Amino acid sequence: MSQTARQGWGNFSSGKLWSQVLASVAMFKCIVLMLSVLVAMNASELPSKKYLNLAAIKTMVAAAEAEAQRQNVQVTICIVDESGNLLFLEKGDSAPLNTITWAQKKARHAAFYKGPSKDAADTIKKGSVEALAFPDFFPNQGGLPIMVDGQILGGISASGAKSEIDEAIAQAGLNALLKK
Repeated sequence: MSQTARQGWGNFSSGKLWSQVLASVAMFKCIVLMLSVLVAMNASELPSKKYLNLAAIKTMVAAAEAEAQRQNVQVTICIVDESGNLLFLEKGDSAPLNTITWAQKKARHAAFYKGPSKDAADTIKKGSVEALAFPDFFPNQGGLPIMVDGQILGGISASGAKSEIDEAIAQAGLNALLKK
């Protein structure tokens, strides 16, 4: 080892340098602890967000399927999240192919506008055709918003039967979720 290297190690072992290193380590630990406390405080202040998990989706789908069977109709059932992202889609065996698209549009409308897709149909009937230019506006009954504690979680819809029956099927799914 060179003379310079030995001198450096000699300084490191001296009491003054060693106490500075220990003080630096202690200061670092103190800073990390303080930051951890601040992060924990801020995280606890964040609002909690409900979302549609797989169990909730299965609950809604089972109830909607049961209502469709009770009504003796073949429909497409759709569930989307609050941003309109597809979470579930099931086409009944003899449901028309166009119901795949229509069910998604109904569910997205309900999620985006936080209201039944029937409201869109009523808006058009009143003569407000400019609403057709709104993003994901779909004037056809059968889509319902999924709201829990005033928070929008998504939309559920059915398509393939008469509009009133489509909405009743979606409502059965929604009712099953809200009973849990």
